[in-house]
Amino acid sequence: MPLSLEERQDFLAEPHVAALAVTAAGGRGPLNVPVWYAYEPGGEVQVMTERGSRKAQLIRAAGRYSLLVQQTEPTYRYVTVEGPVTAADPVTEEELRAITARYLPAERVEEYVTRVLPGIDELVNFRLRPEHWLSADVSA
Repeated sequence: MPLSLEERQDFLAEPHVAALAVTAAGGRGPLNVPVWYAYEPGGEVQVMTERGSRKAQLIRAAGRYSLLVQQTEPTYRYVTVEGPVTAADPVTEEELRAITARYLPAERVEEYVTRVLPGIDELVNFRLRPEHWLSADVSA
């Protein structure tokens, strides 16, 4: 059974590792990779990556991407969201700390941020405006 808009937004706001998919060229299937992301209900999805990565190049070329987040323990649920890129901004230290704290235990955040900060200028934050949603909760 599909989730309501509120349920989809709340589920996407949880710290799942997402599968990001973006169209690839040259007769290849879409690039599909795991990513950390940030999202608050009603807002935009944010994904950070290295500016020169294949992922970043393909997102720029396509102008959009999609994410899949899922819960595999009972009960199985998933949400996909797809839409246009609204911005590709430099990553701030505050954004880096926030996304790191979303995924790592508190005692590991500072170590990770300290390791990444010297190369923060090489990171870009792709913002996506949710345009199309799919979802299901198989327990319903």
